[in-house]
Amino acid sequence: MKKELLIFGAGGDLGRQALKCFLEKDYTMIYLFDRTPSKIGFEGPGLRAIETRDLSDEANVEKAFSGIKPEKDKLLFLFSTIGGFDAGTNIWDTPLSQMEAMLKINFMTSFLIARQFSRLVKDSAGGSICFTSSMAASRPEAKRSSYAVSKSALNYLVSLLALEGREIGLSANAVSPFIIDTPGNRTWVKDPGIMVSPEEIGNLVHTIFLNFRSLSGNVFEMPGNLKIHAS
Repeated sequence: MKKELLIFGAGGDLGRQALKCFLEKDYTMIYLFDRTPSKIGFEGPGLRAIETRDLSDEANVEKAFSGIKPEKDKLLFLFSTIGGFDAGTNIWDTPLSQMEAMLKINFMTSFLIARQFSRLVKDSAGGSICFTSSMAASRPEAKRSSYAVSKSALNYLVSLLALEGREIGLSANAVSPFIIDTPGNRTWVKDPGIMVSPEEIGNLVHTIFLNFRSLSGNVFEMPGNLKIHAS
């Protein structure tokens, strides 16, 4: 049985580092989607970089998937790291454009990717999709309404995908880290222990994919800051 993996946002801080985990696994082919494929930094047999444009546009999403064909002896897996962040205003000071922008990148993009991927899985042996959510969706904080609402919508999409995906052999989950350990976040996070590394996220996603037939409809929180005491 062939196993193919699709990574969206493969050129970002999370995508590049998580990819290292997947390279060591038994995927027949890994497709790397990004607006700037040259940023990915990996190439070789079994890897194919695909340039994307605005993925909140359904025509661009259809084009991104156009080179991938469904097969009855193929399992398909997709990990999306795509998302955006905005904060700093109360609801009454939040412009509509800010809410629309967050819904566009965090929800609409995910919906279009999920829709196109589902169509592939429907005509293949089965598969699984995993999104990158945020703990802000389940633990509200002031002045983050547009971000939290858009991630909450993503989480609900995961629940619906898990429900509807049963009839086509598709499972759906999300990972929900607190703060991801990236160069940008290190400039303002005072306690590095609260951050979750991209490698940890990649390993969790791969574990989800290994158990995709029994894991579906979950949002796996990754709060970080677990203290290990020596015996």
